[in-house]
Amino acid sequence: MCPIFDNVPQVAWEFYIGGYQAAQKWLKDRKGRTLDFEDILHYQKIIVALAETERVMREVDAVCH
Repeated sequence: MCPIFDNVPQVAWEFYIGGYQAAQKWLKDRKGRTLDFEDILHYQKIIVALAETERVMREVDAVCH
């Protein structure tokens, strides 16, 4: 794997949205294509959003249970 993708948090890598692991699907959908700088920036934003979503979900669960 490319070093840019080595530090993707497991929680983001495995996060499901609508039956898909979003971080994995995004990359699989681009298999065989060279990602440009903008693609990589976009992917990094996706990873942050997934990790933050999981964190907020844990906070909500803690308050509600």
